[in-house]
Amino acid sequence: MRTIHEGKLPIKLWAAEIEAEALQQAINLANLPFAYMHIAIMPDVHKGFGMPIGGVFAAEEALVPNAVGVDIGCGVVALQTDSREITAGQIKSVLQAAGEAIPVGFKHNSKPQPWDGFSGAPDIAIIRQELNSARKQISSLGSGNHFASIEQGDDGRVWLMVHSGSRNLGLKVASYYNSLARQLNHSLKIVPPEYDLAALPLELPPGREYWAAMNFCLEFARENRRLIIEKLYHLFCKVTGSKNRGCLIDIHHNYAALEEHFGKKVYVHRKGATRAEAKQQGIIPGSMGTNSYITEGLGNPASFRSCSHGAGRIMSRTAANKLIDPEAANRSMQGIVFNGFKGDLSEAPPAYKNIEQVMEHQKDLVSPAVKLKPLGVLKG
Repeated sequence: MRTIHEGKLPIKLWAAEIEAEALQQAINLANLPFAYMHIAIMPDVHKGFGMPIGGVFAAEEALVPNAVGVDIGCGVVALQTDSREITAGQIKSVLQAAGEAIPVGFKHNSKPQPWDGFSGAPDIAIIRQELNSARKQISSLGSGNHFASIEQGDDGRVWLMVHSGSRNLGLKVASYYNSLARQLNHSLKIVPPEYDLAALPLELPPGREYWAAMNFCLEFARENRRLIIEKLYHLFCKVTGSKNRGCLIDIHHNYAALEEHFGKKVYVHRKGATRAEAKQQGIIPGSMGTNSYITEGLGNPASFRSCSHGAGRIMSRTAANKLIDPEAANRSMQGIVFNGFKGDLSEAPPAYKNIEQVMEHQKDLVSPAVKLKPLGVLKG
């Protein structure tokens, strides 16, 4: 970790290097009038909207929608099974059945799906507007970097993993409140507009509304992942004969939470970062074609007890589709049951940083517990 002093607050950087635009975004965070102590930048850092992905910052009595992200509650769930081995044919059967049972990409369920949480939805305009659609979105995987996979752990167990978030519900909530924050910022002049970090003070009704709406999206995202992995495990059991499950780990990596740090309660924004309290289990996925890790947090106060959320991109989605050769993309998935990249190469392994190097740079944030090697992937 090194410290950079280019803003009002210091920036603590765990990355070996950082692109100029992402560094400027970190400096903008450090200059926010309500930012607290310092800005923490994880080793998977890359440019995002307003705030770099792989960033952590604590705010005093304010929330920044663009510092949570457009996919509120995006995260990963991993389930340890009792199976110790699985054949390529079984992997193919499980993933083929999963592709038929779980809506992927921009597809949703044809009928509303049950979830008790819908009855407790906050009475907020944007939530009311999206609730009927959300009932069909829940238990769907999504697109882009969202995926379901079968992994071989170095603990001798086969694991299942799902990366997904709050679907279109979270996007609509994020977009609505970022627009509202911009309007409010224009009149209150809290944040320079070029930062794209418009804030919602919690003393005002819009700030309290966003807090309630965001937390509902977090609950929705967690239930979405739970339903998907339950479907995946059910299919896994039918094919493999698995009868018992091991531990289940679920983490968010786009959210804000009220926590105590350095003796004060503050709103910690993690955008492409996860909580890593001492001894807390976590998940750090690589790309779809590389290793992932089950981790144990070390509770490092300098990172606001956080770690990276994955490997992190080394090129944008647009650049990946221009620069990556399709044959090279599919070669990078060699040995993994996968249907192949069809047109969109933005999630191919060459678009991502080396996960082993990312893990090396955060040895003071997390300790690896189980290494997961991908055996088969269903891409959203």
